[in-house]
Amino acid sequence: MRPVRLVIFAKAPVAGKAKTRLIPKLSAAGAAALAARMLADTLAQARGAAVDAVELCIDPAPDHPDWQGHLPTDVALSGQGVGDLGERLARAARRATEAGERVLLVGTDCPELTRERLGAAAASLRGRDCVIHPARDGGYVLLGLSRFHPSLFAGIAWSGPMVAETTLARAAALGWSVQVGETLHDIDVPADLP
Repeated sequence: MRPVRLVIFAKAPVAGKAKTRLIPKLSAAGAAALAARMLADTLAQARGAAVDAVELCIDPAPDHPDWQGHLPTDVALSGQGVGDLGERLARAARRATEAGERVLLVGTDCPELTRERLGAAAASLRGRDCVIHPARDGGYVLLGLSRFHPSLFAGIAWSGPMVAETTLARAAALGWSVQVGETLHDIDVPADLP
């Protein structure tokens, strides 16, 4: 059975750089504090999930001073590298699948991604090419892949209302088997906070 790698994408929880769309409501320090808490919560859920490996894929790279005091020692670390979100996600997905792993890609902004949901998504990849949990805003909070194809990540208007729909259409065009999980809530803008 091919192992499942859970890759968490995160930015350093630094005031003025993290969760910037929440600054008008929370202040720069408040948005950074929320980002740090959401990162810690996501890592806690990931550590308890039924996956084979947890990786934190971060921006900036792990050796950057912005991460001082924020990096765990019990998970693999990697840098996101350059490019838009699609290029960074594609790089991580390609790396994992070429290493013979199935991969779950998540961010840190969905408190509803529990260890149970993460484990269920990993289990779904045993018999499927793709699993996705859409977000209420039209994006997705989890994308799981048993195989890689660059079309899932190229030319997508990230942060737009059609991200999940476009991804699903592209997976269908590839003839892939897909499981669509529950639509979940993420925290991107002040209106998401309540």
